[in-house]
Amino acid sequence: MKKLFYLLLLFGLVAMSQPNFAQFSDYSTKFGLQINGLLPDTEFDKDLKPDDADFKFSYLGRLFIRFELGTESLEAELGGGYGSLSGVDFNNNEWKTTIIPFDFRLILSPFNTKGWNPYFFGGVGYLNYDVQTKPVSVSPISGGELRENDWSVFVPFGLGIEFALSETVLLDVAAGYTQTFTDNLNYYNNIDAYPGTSTTNDGYFSAGLGITFVSGLDSDADGDGLLRSEEEDLGTDPNNPDTDGDGLWDGDEVRKYFTNPLNPDTDGDGLTDGDEVLKYMTDPLNPDTDGDGLNDGDEVLKYKTDPLKTDTDGDGLSDGDEVLRYKTNPLMKDTDGDGLTDYEEIMTHKTDPLIVDTDGGSVGDGVEVNRGTNPLDPSDDVVKMDVPIVLEGITFAFNKSDITPESEKVLMGALKTMQIHTDIIVEISGHTDNVGSNAYNQGLSQRRSDAVKAWLVAKGISSSRITSVGYGEESPRVANDTEEHMRMNRRIEFKRIK
Repeated sequence: MKKLFYLLLLFGLVAMSQPNFAQFSDYSTKFGLQINGLLPDTEFDKDLKPDDADFKFSYLGRLFIRFELGTESLEAELGGGYGSLSGVDFNNNEWKTTIIPFDFRLILSPFNTKGWNPYFFGGVGYLNYDVQTKPVSVSPISGGELRENDWSVFVPFGLGIEFALSETVLLDVAAGYTQTFTDNLNYYNNIDAYPGTSTTNDGYFSAGLGITFVSGLDSDADGDGLLRSEEEDLGTDPNNPDTDGDGLWDGDEVRKYFTNPLNPDTDGDGLTDGDEVLKYMTDPLNPDTDGDGLNDGDEVLKYKTDPLKTDTDGDGLSDGDEVLRYKTNPLMKDTDGDGLTDYEEIMTHKTDPLIVDTDGGSVGDGVEVNRGTNPLDPSDDVVKMDVPIVLEGITFAFNKSDITPESEKVLMGALKTMQIHTDIIVEISGHTDNVGSNAYNQGLSQRRSDAVKAWLVAKGISSSRITSVGYGEESPRVANDTEEHMRMNRRIEFKRIK
């Protein structure tokens, strides 16, 4: 016993110094050979056993094959063997029986240890026995109940340890007990022969060594599409299909998406690789899928823009320019609500997309652009009451009231003002120099203002919006002391009166 203990201890120390081989789990098939020493457990081995009983060697050679049953800790084993069970009877006379067992076992390995693998086993089988040498001691049961060749159900159970010798070879040490459902293994049957006396069927103890060969080691235990050897090279967990927990299996990350299976966010954009591929359809290898200057994580989580569209609101400006450069809202085409898109304000009209009225003239940029005034010039926003505007450039021949072609260009500005400001009423006033009588000059200025009114009415302006007045020489701009000054006094003025 001491030698056996030291031998097992040596095996344990050697196994603990070995690398953590994969054979104990994650394999396709194990198959091997066991050589067991047997110790009979029959009537001859109990109370009436001779004190000087001779030892008879018993053995069992056994072949087996094992498979995993859905989990690394549970295996199924099919086995069969051939052996000889020997002993002595009450008179120290030898008996011997040939046994051929076939069994099914469940192997439970609850411990995750390095280099060695303790396990428990239990199962059921069918055994053929054939008595070769009968005992001299006479069985109390005879006749049909006493058989020298038959079959019997049996139940094996016990424990063992696997030691890793190499990547594909294991040393198996096991010990157990086999309980049969017959009392004929030693050709001595005493079941129910002595009323009031407890009797049991025959069995035997076993202890043995075996060699196990492992195949299919480089398998895909976690089903992620990568073999164990590949996962070991990559550093991923061969027992976890999604090592980094990003929602993509390791195999898909390596073979399909080329992402890092050890990093949940390969491109560092703030979105997991799984969300990029499965939820947002963005590129997990590119932090800015649409190339708009914002990374995908900011677009999705912060700005709520579309990471697949450069210009989410379709205003002509990229989301990145809106957020980082112009500070406009990338979700609104018209950030300030003035009727112009952000692009039109910045690129076309040079107005401020964050201010409704860029020039501060009290009229919004969109209104100004649509009516034709300058959104950068506050002076044209509103026509002021009772402030005369000289229509510079309207000239008349001496003593004439005809509109010249040159004057029409100036009158176009007045026409535009009337068209833009549809709610105003204006006064068109005519003025002259002091050449001639006052009465004549008053009439001449009236004819000239009437001519301007007629021109505007002909262009579509309602006559009810225009009052024409001739002031003659009563309101000179400057003294009529030179030809130039007199020219300046011959003028038409435009004034809002309502």
